[in-house]
This record gives sequence, structure tokens and C-alpha cells, in this order.
Amino acid sequence: MYFEGYGFRGSTFEQTYRCYPASFIDKPQLEAGDKIIMPPSALDRLASLHIEYPMLFEVHNAAAERTSHCGVLEFIAEEGMIYMPYWMMQNLLLQEGDMVFIKNANLPKGTYVKLQPHTTDFLDISNPKAILEKTLRNFSCLTTGDSIMVAYNNKKYYIDIVETKPSNAISIIETDCEVDFAPPLDYKEPEPVKPAVPASTEPGTDVPAEEEPKFIPFTGSGRRLDGKPSKDKDVLASSPAKRQANATNGVQPSTATTSQGSSSRKATGKLVFGSGGNRAEKAPEKEAEEPKKEDPKFAAFTGKKYSLKG
Repeated sequence: MYFEGYGFRGSTFEQTYRCYPASFIDKPQLEAGDKIIMPPSALDRLASLHIEYPMLFEVHNAAAERTSHCGVLEFIAEEGMIYMPYWMMQNLLLQEGDMVFIKNANLPKGTYVKLQPHTTDFLDISNPKAILEKTLRNFSCLTTGDSIMVAYNNKKYYIDIVETKPSNAISIIETDCEVDFAPPLDYKEPEPVKPAVPASTEPGTDVPAEEEPKFIPFTGSGRRLDGKPSKDKDVLASSPAKRQANATNGVQPSTATTSQGSSSRKATGKLVFGSGGNRAEKAPEKEAEEPKKEDPKFAAFTGKKYSLKG
């Protein structure tokens, strides 16, 4: 077991340090990547082991059984201490001053990574892929199961590493890596819109369409050409709704006048506009007026005959 930066062993760098957030050393730029600050003694040991650049490390929290990977930015920390981004401490479930185990690692170059934002707010960014590409330039490696932080426009977005290829931990330094996105954790599928069903109708029943009013000809009243009142009073036609109902049901308008009235109209030469159907009861007829004596008219060849013989 190794404590406070001491206890180097073999040809592998393995060390235990107390960890603290980047705010303790006034290095806010650490929050934008995955690099840590180590003590100068670590650099001496790494150089003696001929560890090649870029230097990558496995970070392990034995208490919570959480493992991740990171790079190194500087070797200026106090002996026995390291400083790391606060989001990395949250990812490893570390508190200030907790012990963490550091080991050097060789990771293959990544070819594929699948990311999943925690919220849909990340998709509201005008160009999320460009922001993510810029942020990942400050990262050295990615590990499946980690949650990284992307800072943009004074807001923090957390993203899960769902899958990496060709292994569970990859290096993304100077490599072309395909990036894919999974739906955000709070994403909900839109519910299909159901067609509105009128409350007054039951499923499977057809609503009868309202019939349009039809044209019914000859529904006026009769008038004499000489302007005199007609002996047979024509009554106004019935309401349009009743006439329409009769026409719809195939009922022909009934004739309220008698055969005598029709013959009288023919005899006097009246022109009647409109049918006699749907008439009201006749008004009582006026007493027949006495015929006036006509003035004598000229008639040709109506005189007496006379003989020329006398």
C-alpha cells in the first residue's frame, strides 16, 4: 500500500494521493477538460520509467469502486496531493481530501463514441456538435460510463459516455473519432394526436346530413288581368318548411277549390299564377251583383227594309 506520494514500484507508475478540486489552486481552466495537476516527484518517476507522451492515467476510487481515466496538465502540486476538475470528483464520488489511486495507462485511439445528454437543453444550442468538438479538444481520453461536463454560454451541460470503441476507455488525442448521439435522458416521445369525436354521436353511427331547402314552383296567388277582385280568394301559400316537407315526402299540394271554381276561371279567362295547393278556407263569397244594362251598340244592317215600288 502506498501513501502520500511515496512507494514507487517496478516499471509501472502507481501512486495514492489526496485529491482536491481545481478551485484550491486557482486553476479554473481545469474544469473545461479532463486533466489533473500532479506533484513534481511524479514527473521524475514518470521520466525514469520512460513513459511516453501523451501521459494517460487510470484514476480509481476504491471506496466507491469507481474508475475513470485522465491526462495531466502540470506538475506543480504539493507533494502527496493532486488537483482535478470538480466534475471529475463528482463522477468518481470523491470528496475533498479523499484518497485516490493513480496508475499510468496505455489506451488505444478511439474510432467511435456515443454520447447522451442529460437534458434536451443541450439540443437547443444552435450547433451542439461544434460546441462538443471544441470542448473535447481539452480532453485526453473518454471512458464508458463516465459523465463529462460541457460548459457553454455560462451554463453547464452534463453528458454520459454511453459507448466507446475499440475499448471501454479510449484516447482521443490526434484521432478521427465518429460521434453519435442518443436521445436525452429527459426526452419524451410526442403522443399521437387522436381525432376528435363529437360527444353527441356514438362510434360507428353516421350523422344524417341536413337537407337543403328545395325550390317549389308556383306558390304565388292569383290575380285578374282587369284588376277586379277574384271571386275565388287565393290564400297565401303555406310556410316554406311545410312545403319542403311535402315535396320531400312526395305529397302533392291538395286543391282546395271546387270543380265549379275552376270551370268559372276557365269561363272568364283568368290567368292564375301559382297552384291551388295548401290554401286556407275560402272567405264567404260576396253576393252576386246585378248585371248592368249595357248601352246599345251599333249593329250593321239592322234597319227595316223598304221597297222602291212604294
